[in-house]
Amino acid sequence: MPKPSPAYFERLAELIAFDAERPTKPVLEAFSGAEMAQIPVGTAADLDIAVGRARTAQVEWAKRSAADRARILGKFSELVHDASDELMDIAQAETGKARIYAQEEVIDVALSARYYAQQGPGMLADHSVAGILPGATDVRVRYQPKGVVGVISPWNYPLTLAVSDAVPALIAGNAVVVKPDSNTPYCCLALAELLYKAGLPRELFAVVPGPGSVVGQAIAARADYLMFTGSSTTGATLAEQAGRRLIGFSAELGGKNPMIVTDGVNVDDAVAGAARACYSNSGQLCISIERIYVERGVADEFTRKFGEFVSNMTVSSTYDYNADMGSLASAQQVEAVQEHLDDAVAKGATVIAGGRKRADLGPFFFEPTVLTGVTEAMLCHSDETFGPLVSIYPVDSVDEAIERANDTEYGLNASVFAGSSDQAQKIAEQLRAGTVNINEGYAAAWASTAAPMGGMGISGVGRRHGQEGLLKYCESQTIAAQRLIGLGGIKGVPQSVFLKAVPILMRSLKYLPGR
Repeated sequence: MPKPSPAYFERLAELIAFDAERPTKPVLEAFSGAEMAQIPVGTAADLDIAVGRARTAQVEWAKRSAADRARILGKFSELVHDASDELMDIAQAETGKARIYAQEEVIDVALSARYYAQQGPGMLADHSVAGILPGATDVRVRYQPKGVVGVISPWNYPLTLAVSDAVPALIAGNAVVVKPDSNTPYCCLALAELLYKAGLPRELFAVVPGPGSVVGQAIAARADYLMFTGSSTTGATLAEQAGRRLIGFSAELGGKNPMIVTDGVNVDDAVAGAARACYSNSGQLCISIERIYVERGVADEFTRKFGEFVSNMTVSSTYDYNADMGSLASAQQVEAVQEHLDDAVAKGATVIAGGRKRADLGPFFFEPTVLTGVTEAMLCHSDETFGPLVSIYPVDSVDEAIERANDTEYGLNASVFAGSSDQAQKIAEQLRAGTVNINEGYAAAWASTAAPMGGMGISGVGRRHGQEGLLKYCESQTIAAQRLIGLGGIKGVPQSVFLKAVPILMRSLKYLPGR
């Protein structure tokens, strides 16, 4: 399967939200490092215009029923399935990921859109709650859209993280303005094309490529709600900016995600699961595993088999399913992995698999790598590598494994492979992480779109997926109607008598169901 054609890029570039001629920058094919296309570089003024158009369009969009909005997103889901091969091609071209992980992105976008198209209208429906005085106070809760939602998306999963966060915002009645990462803008534009084809007005989903220091800052200054995926450092800066403006903010940030493997486990299953968990998208995944804690009873066997498994993984620049791992996305990522590896080896760590750049395959290839003997003095012990570098730590007990897994500022994802399901559940409940996967590394929780997904600690704020992932884009409104009995008194009853009766009445409410 070839990389996308020049005509494909030209078609998508026409969908950018600004019309003026702008300087361009090259977009590289990650496998080869060769230029594939140019992308216009937006300005703060371009972002301002896009937001202004979005605000105007959002007023009419919000007037449509949630069911009407959901029908468009349901159609979008089907179009994503239909265009899956083309979308996988562009995801591979821009990121260098193996096709299996490009497929993972496409499926996630389609399933997320379908979930919210089906469930969103019900979540957004007005509903009644108990009032202060049964029969006399009618209370209705309803949801209004925030307005214009800004999405700043990363390069590692540029299909999923540009559009899946936008889908619930759109169904809730918002407009969305997206700043895709400068290295992967065409993934976002490819999905924008399908959104428009499904019937979404173009102004409601505006794509403004450009540098974060310019376009990203402009989004943070203009949007009514901000959704960000990226580093914890940048997330903290954006959270501060959102706080100063008193707008809502949600973010999925970094992770130094642990896996725990206990005695009594099926080692072969744990090895295969760990490889997927560690080297999905070449380890460039916020929820991928970088630390493996193994009870000593199986540590030697697990380490040997895991090293053999990783050494036999197929690393390739192919646009088909014959690779276990592709390349990294950029020279910057290669340098980050090399820095962590060199630091660890210089301080006494042992490489038991991988450990080399693979310039023979392409400029950004790095072998999946396994380390032992990692200590707290090494960078890769506590700092997120965000690449195919994983450390194994033997432990004397499950309690030690849990303690060391939780010994981090991060708290995004964790994985457990245990001797029994009961043991695994007990371990999972003690881990400080937003998602915990049992017998799997990350996909079970991530793909369960009805369940909230996000991080604790410096790994994030808020949640995506599920009801929380939709209602965060809304302002809840309470409408309470008082009838029959006024809360300021009852006609014909002396005020002194009424005020003495109020505490008695309030205490008696506890005998009513649900009170």
